[in-house]
Amino acid sequence: MENESQRQLLIIGGAEDKEYDYIILREFVRRAGGTKAQIVIMTAATELPREVGENYIRVFERLGAESVRIIDTESREDASSSTALAAIHEATGIFFTGGDQARITSILKDTELDRAIHERYAEGVIIAGTSAGAAVMPDVMIVEGESQTNPRINIVELGPGMGFLPGVVIDQHFSQRGRLGRLISALAQQPAILGFGIDENTAMVVTGNQFEVIGEGVITVVDESELVHNNADEILRDEPLAFCGAKLHILPHGYKFDLKTHKPILDGRSLVTSVEK
Repeated sequence: MENESQRQLLIIGGAEDKEYDYIILREFVRRAGGTKAQIVIMTAATELPREVGENYIRVFERLGAESVRIIDTESREDASSSTALAAIHEATGIFFTGGDQARITSILKDTELDRAIHERYAEGVIIAGTSAGAAVMPDVMIVEGESQTNPRINIVELGPGMGFLPGVVIDQHFSQRGRLGRLISALAQQPAILGFGIDENTAMVVTGNQFEVIGEGVITVVDESELVHNNADEILRDEPLAFCGAKLHILPHGYKFDLKTHKPILDGRSLVTSVEK
């Protein structure tokens, strides 16, 4: 039976440091077993699997991982490869690269490899993804959309994600590309009530029902659980959305968030006390 408390995800907003301190990738290797880590790099998102994969091999080997392998799936047939399945069953960490998130789901979703990865996730193996690899983490993902604009229904296209962190929406390269409008547009169109915008070189490290922020940027949390009004059912697709009563949290490095209570965890201080100061 799956134990929620042992689930681990590392969801990266893209452009993570691969040259200097490796703060985010270092945390992935540490959680994957450190010098005993058996890492599998999933390159389904990219059309340059060898080039992208070898860049991560270089970093993970430099950080001391025992084994690093690439699983390159160019088609759904590749997702039933016995070699790929064996690699997943031996893995202690699974890493999805960036590229095009639609490639990940079209090639992997509902395949033998997908089921194997979810089984390992339920057993406590850490799953990480950057950029497109971050976008696929929810059960409904942002496939594509316009940046730097006000919220409207027609600026974002949604599709099925990989379902590692259901009930939320995730967007990446967030502050750098001005994506608050499209995150709100995505939230307004589906049952999810939490949206996470992850900056570049920033990650949310999910352990059970909490996450911690690491990296140089912030995570923007949009919580619509107490929304008092939106006009999505009343407008045409190209007309501006109203979104009233949502909560907004901006969380930098070291801050934590409870996914069940929808509240930041402020080092033991109550949220009320902190706000009233």
